[in-house]
Amino acid sequence: MRTRETSLPRKYHDAVVAWRKTFIPDYDYLLENWEAHFPKEPRFKLCAYRELGICDKITRACDLKAEQAQHLLGAIKTQASTEFGSIQQHRLTLARAQNEEDQVWVLRMMAEELRHGYQMLHLLVEDETWSGLTDQSPDDMVEEALSLQTRSHLLSAFNIDFDSFVDNIVFCALIDRVGKYQLAMQRISAYKPMAESMPKMLREEAFHLATGVVPMRRWMVSAAEGDVFVTTDMLQKTVNKWLQRGLEMFGDERGGGSNVRMGLKPMKNAEAQQQYSDEVDKLVRDLNMRYVRARLPELAHAEAEQVLAKIDEGHGTVDGIAWEDLLHSPHPHFFRRRGVPAFTLTGWAGETFESFEDYAQHLRRHLPESYLASLDFKDYLEKLRAVCAGETTIEDAVRAMPALRRVAGSCPCSRSVRWVREDASSSANGGAANP
Repeated sequence: MRTRETSLPRKYHDAVVAWRKTFIPDYDYLLENWEAHFPKEPRFKLCAYRELGICDKITRACDLKAEQAQHLLGAIKTQASTEFGSIQQHRLTLARAQNEEDQVWVLRMMAEELRHGYQMLHLLVEDETWSGLTDQSPDDMVEEALSLQTRSHLLSAFNIDFDSFVDNIVFCALIDRVGKYQLAMQRISAYKPMAESMPKMLREEAFHLATGVVPMRRWMVSAAEGDVFVTTDMLQKTVNKWLQRGLEMFGDERGGGSNVRMGLKPMKNAEAQQQYSDEVDKLVRDLNMRYVRARLPELAHAEAEQVLAKIDEGHGTVDGIAWEDLLHSPHPHFFRRRGVPAFTLTGWAGETFESFEDYAQHLRRHLPESYLASLDFKDYLEKLRAVCAGETTIEDAVRAMPALRRVAGSCPCSRSVRWVREDASSSANGGAANP
């Protein structure tokens, strides 16, 4: 298949570049040192890629059925929000990496997330027929996407601050894994521009997963050898923080049928969520195997598997390795704020609690200490307390999470987002023209 490379119209392209200067300040460093870190990879370029040759698809938004078009428009906006939102989260703790390679890998991932957001904006702007399906102009849609900040994005996982570089890595391993599923499902989209956008994004998403998995493997080995920098307890609590948000990104377990019926995705929410959960379980097992083999290097692979199986079966200690020394996937109903298990008092291992106070203490023991002091956790506990006290319904609590707040209505680069036009009229007045 042939790949086409295109750019946004100049004013939109410049707006994304202005946004990038605020949220990826180390972008120039990445490009200057690209060949040193990624000698076999083509240099990054901010543009939209379309893999041509995907047949039997609808090419214009106006040819979609009305319901299809609205679902797809929402999906494109949400995808853009997640891409830009991820960058805003990663920048908080990027400088805290202990390893230069890990830091540069995350920086490359951030640049590619920028390109993914750019790709979604290109879908909205290139097809002029969207204008007949929404009351928003292209200017409005682009500015909306670039104006969102942490706590105003469309999905909960992208409204949570990072507290350490462990968040950067575990987020890549778990939340970018959801991204892989979403992109793979959108590859069969009935809308040809969306389907043609996915192959390149999926190839880049594979690197994003590696950005998370490779350091986690290394950390598990180091923890087994006694290093104290990143312990399995720290990793476990960070997994507990993010995995539940990843499960919720698939949508309510009872939904997704409309997208399947309209040819926008191949699986309902529950099926995709279960496949994701199974894949995470395999990742956890791989990490535990590396821990066991580092602690017991004299064992062959098959013998190490037997040791791990005994530990998992009995939740005890085998050859000096305790069940608590390893990583485990929390129960899928634990710490949920969306979907069927939302705001239920289900514990980490699937146990149930009778009181809010007992459950809050349970969460304290199973989540990172730094996260307990966050606004996100405070909001969750307030909603949960209100549900338990009968002061609000689960449905109302779900609708209130996350709290969608615009910070001053725009991002710090809003003057650039509003595409300052260097023409005679704007120069004469010394200001920006209206968008």
